[in-house]
Amino acid sequence: MLDEFAASMPLRWAAGFAGSGLIAWIAWRKQALSASGAWSAVLMGAVYFALGGPLWYGLLLVFFATSVFWSRWKRHIRAKREAERHYAKTGRRDAGQVWANGGIGLALCAAYAVWPEPALAAAFVGVMASVNADTWATEIGALSRTQPRSLLTGRSVPAGTSGGVTPLGTFAAFAGAALIGISAALLGGGEAAGIPAAALIVVAAATGLAGTIADSLLGAWQQAMYRCLTCGALTEREVHCGKPALHAQGRRWMTNDLVNLISSLVAGALAALAVLLSKI
Repeated sequence: MLDEFAASMPLRWAAGFAGSGLIAWIAWRKQALSASGAWSAVLMGAVYFALGGPLWYGLLLVFFATSVFWSRWKRHIRAKREAERHYAKTGRRDAGQVWANGGIGLALCAAYAVWPEPALAAAFVGVMASVNADTWATEIGALSRTQPRSLLTGRSVPAGTSGGVTPLGTFAAFAGAALIGISAALLGGGEAAGIPAAALIVVAAATGLAGTIADSLLGAWQQAMYRCLTCGALTEREVHCGKPALHAQGRRWMTNDLVNLISSLVAGALAALAVLLSKI
């Protein structure tokens, strides 16, 4: 079995680079990825394809395809509201965003190739559910007409404030996480994680939503925010209106990408714990 796997590796790598290269090129042409994001996606996709199977590569594709779709849906409306909300990054996803969303899953994929432990597969599903939920919440929630409320204090906050949530964004997060669970079940994730397919869907939906909540809490509590000295806006950007902004709150090193990475770790750990507890 191991000899067959080793013998197929050159072909798997070639196919992985070819397939991921084509997808990344299309995403770059559609302005969904920057140049650095596209190259990162090529490398990441190739490793997922070579070391993983349908579950691993399939969930990556589901996440990527739906992210591109939602980022382009009602793009003209979203572009205006993103400008109003002063996000650190908008439009094309760069290398930092690609690795923040897929890096933990990549590590789990490599670990599972060496040690096929069911908890690792479950953790991967949780991680992908979290990043998909967060992306759906951001992209769809940006269209909300409801004033966000801080998940930390419950008070109304300006649109774009880190940790601010809306009913539309929360529902989108749950739907995004559930889609990953359903996709994982169809791709044999239940067997890989050692639990029934229906249970895997529940785990994905619950841990993905938990990851999004962790993201909002950490964003409100620790993410770096800056005050523009020109227009007075509170923003995630260090430079605003063409000038350096004043650090206003949070930790300088706690960027949006790092918040995303930590929240996906939380979701992955919860999913792995759920599988381990089911065996007791």
